[in-house]
Amino acid sequence: MRTRNLIKSYLLFAFIVMFTIQAYSQHKSLLKEGTWLGVITRADSNKIQFNFTSSSLTGKQVVNIINGDENLLVDDIAKVDDSILLTLPFFNASLLVKAVSPNHLQGYYIKKQNDKSSRIPFDAYWGVRERFPNAIKGKYSANGTWDVEFIGRNNTINKAVGSFVQNKQGKVTGSFLTPTGDYRFLEGIVSGDTLKLSGFDGGFASYFEAKFINDSTIIDGKYFSGATATTLWTAQKNDTIQLPDEYGYSKIRVGEEGKLNFKFKDTDGKLVSISDDRYKNKVVIVQILGSWCPNCMDETSFLSKFYNENKNRGIEIIGLAYERTEDFEQSKKLLAIYQKRFNVKYPFLITGVTPSDPQRVEKTLPQIDKIAAFPTSIFVDKKGLVRKIHTGYDGPGTGKFYEKFKTEFNELINQLLSEQ
Repeated sequence: MRTRNLIKSYLLFAFIVMFTIQAYSQHKSLLKEGTWLGVITRADSNKIQFNFTSSSLTGKQVVNIINGDENLLVDDIAKVDDSILLTLPFFNASLLVKAVSPNHLQGYYIKKQNDKSSRIPFDAYWGVRERFPNAIKGKYSANGTWDVEFIGRNNTINKAVGSFVQNKQGKVTGSFLTPTGDYRFLEGIVSGDTLKLSGFDGGFASYFEAKFINDSTIIDGKYFSGATATTLWTAQKNDTIQLPDEYGYSKIRVGEEGKLNFKFKDTDGKLVSISDDRYKNKVVIVQILGSWCPNCMDETSFLSKFYNENKNRGIEIIGLAYERTEDFEQSKKLLAIYQKRFNVKYPFLITGVTPSDPQRVEKTLPQIDKIAAFPTSIFVDKKGLVRKIHTGYDGPGTGKFYEKFKTEFNELINQLLSEQ
């Protein structure tokens, strides 16, 4: 009997080992581990390039998309028929690819919005560590701050600020800032007299190219975004350039006393109001966001960490979500990704109002005159009065501007906490 039991135990053990090896082998074969160059090819033949790595994390295959100092973790990777589906963590986007060879993937970058879906051809090449291969030594430097003009429809000029750091090898990192937010982490090079920058996170798929005529002037700039958009731009070096006051775009409506009054369901279906006892005699930040918004991701990361470290000081945060769907369950599903990834312990409330709704302010925050951008942060003092409204977000890709934002943010919070 004992021998029979030992045989059964051995066979069971052998089966488990064989199953594990087979599962690991199948898992490992999805993507070759190492560094890849991803290439999104638009219909106009312009390419948006970025690097990513494939590796194993706690026995599970993962991908990290690299943009400057950011490594965006993609841990939802699955085999779908004869293809591999990489579901990006945010923005309802994915990469669907087939292995043409062990070193070459081919497929599509897919982005969904409501009932529409765009598919742009995508290739990836294993072992290519350079974002822009075959570059030559740069003649100029992008290092510093730039006064940028993007040329819009009907030749309208949209001002921006470029903030970049260039190392000795010619690698450039940084971002463009606008009054409504930044272009997140960009990475590239100066090759000869040409500046090349790109960024990809699923929400943004961007490529910037321009020519230097000297170390202080950039001309013939082109900005390629997503599947079709193209914008011209130029820039002048200006280390003192600043954005307009980001606290000046939105304000309390004339005739209002300065108190907000809203009540919406959180992601658990519970009604939450800013008038609840939880928020009385507290400094409250009302975060206006959407899961579709790349800058909201950066702000959520910052606010979540800040809240978890400072909530005992008498601070509360409420997220007001404006999703591209009015469906509660779908909105809840999209926001849950943010809450899990950034360890969000403050509530997200689902307004049920889309960001494109022309009555979005009247339906949700009628006490203020407008929501000029996503994200926007409303600072409420202990008496429940709106003290400041900050439009946009200068994220970690913006270098010194991000440091400036953090300093101003902490100074404002400390001031409000010190008041009786």
